[in-house]
Amino acid sequence: MDTQYKLEQFAQQWLSAWTGNRPNELLEFYADEALYADPAKREGLQGKDKMKPYFEKLLAANPNWVWNAVEVMPTQKGFTLKWKAHIPVGNKTLEETGLDIVEIQNGLITRNEVWFDRLIWMQLLAGK
Repeated sequence: MDTQYKLEQFAQQWLSAWTGNRPNELLEFYADEALYADPAKREGLQGKDKMKPYFEKLLAANPNWVWNAVEVMPTQKGFTLKWKAHIPVGNKTLEETGLDIVEIQNGLITRNEVWFDRLIWMQLLAGK
């Protein structure tokens, strides 16, 4: 089995854990001291103990969003992932595209930086 296929499989399994309000399952993909950062947490969260309450709140607020890999690009330490998300907001569904930088060690994510423009999402949440 080649590296590209393994990374694509890992990405699909990991992305599916973002749907359905399953924070504990999602955390199983991360190393204990992993770094997670996204547009709402630009400074980042270091370690599962800091990530867990954030993931619990984020996933509870968005139980029906769906994430799909568009392209997995291998890097020296893991991969860069281009993704598309379908995010229900009220009676609308926002389609958003973004990138993740993912570093993996011993089968677990040690660094995950999420990049996307969340302006439209925030406007929809605010009812604009």
